[in-house]
Amino acid sequence: MDATFLMNSIWVMIGTVLVIFMLGGFILLEAGSTRMKNAGHIAGKTIFTFGLSSIVFWAVGYGFIFGENGNFLVGMSHFFYSGYEIDGIGLSTSVFFLFQLAFAGISLTIAFGGFAERAKLSVYLIFSLLFSALVYPVVAHWIWGGGWLSEHGKQDFAGSTVVHLTGAMAALAGTLLLKPRVGKYNKDGSVNGITGHNQVYTSLGVLILWIGWFGFNAGSTLGVSDGFFGFVALNTNLAAAAGAVAALIISWSISGKAEITTMLNGALAGLVAITASCAFVDTWAAFVIGLVAGIGVFYSMKFFEKRRIDDPIYALSVHGVAGVWGTLSTGLFATPELATVGSPGLFYGGGFSQLGVQLMGVTVSGAYAFIMSYLILIVIKKSMKGLRVTEEEEIVGLDISEHGSYGYPEILLVDQEKKSG
Repeated sequence: MDATFLMNSIWVMIGTVLVIFMLGGFILLEAGSTRMKNAGHIAGKTIFTFGLSSIVFWAVGYGFIFGENGNFLVGMSHFFYSGYEIDGIGLSTSVFFLFQLAFAGISLTIAFGGFAERAKLSVYLIFSLLFSALVYPVVAHWIWGGGWLSEHGKQDFAGSTVVHLTGAMAALAGTLLLKPRVGKYNKDGSVNGITGHNQVYTSLGVLILWIGWFGFNAGSTLGVSDGFFGFVALNTNLAAAAGAVAALIISWSISGKAEITTMLNGALAGLVAITASCAFVDTWAAFVIGLVAGIGVFYSMKFFEKRRIDDPIYALSVHGVAGVWGTLSTGLFATPELATVGSPGLFYGGGFSQLGVQLMGVTVSGAYAFIMSYLILIVIKKSMKGLRVTEEEEIVGLDISEHGSYGYPEILLVDQEKKSG
């Protein structure tokens, strides 16, 4: 066996493990950002829905993205992938399949940020199946699988649009249809803060995601021979660092408090933003991209909250707004030497051509993901008599109402003692 083939396969397999482990980061982030009474539900549904998305990706998702004999919208082969090898990709096809499967699972997890603390478990089940079959693979084919946006030279190295914006637009559809959580807004429109129960969890979750992102971005090089993965990792880290610091400083200067939640979301926004451009821009640009993302996430969080869009995990700001900015940034900062896809950016003499392609890509991809997700949820709502648990079930918490036990069993013991006392 060729040594380069083997090393590439090992490297991408390591990347796959890191990306799947990001689910652990999302569990801690989402559980810590919400209330204790929903923690077990959040952890369990993340594993459950990743299992569902894995099965759908094996059956049809991979084929819709990378299949042959298709069209500019979807591929039409390689369904029910059986482990066969495809020549010419430089690594094990099975490893490549698993790597792509992990990305699909992450996009679905992002989508569910907008469902948190109020959606029925059955909604997660059905939406997982349809999103994984009809939403994510279509956008991924357009950009990564030889579809029409790839023919226009759309730049999205590791998925600011494909993974993050797609998931965020599904989250937007979910939170609009589900409406705000009980007690989030008063009749006069004023906001009641619903704080997460564990900032240590959220901080550890962000650290796990930060580490996992090296598999996400650097793993997307799909090889080790030229060492380029190190440069991609460097850009990734710089953007995350700049986003975290910028978000903390802007929140401190505007609100008078150094908000931990904003700082953590700034780090994630920097990571999301650099995901599209990590292989196309110089290090100074990676720093600027992360910096702008960190500042932007602060204002975006305030914007959505004032408009009564209850987004408990801030998926719209972190993955949506930062995903748009990150995708557009390549149209500004892509260098002639690094723009292996598309053209150099505006600041490197490429004019507005690549920026126009990037704008078209985020507009069409975001609109498709939102419209399809909205329609799917409307159908689920009508066929299942609603998307949301009852008000009583929401107040009690989804741990008890959907699963019959608390993620923190001590809570149940305290409740029983109160009732018996």
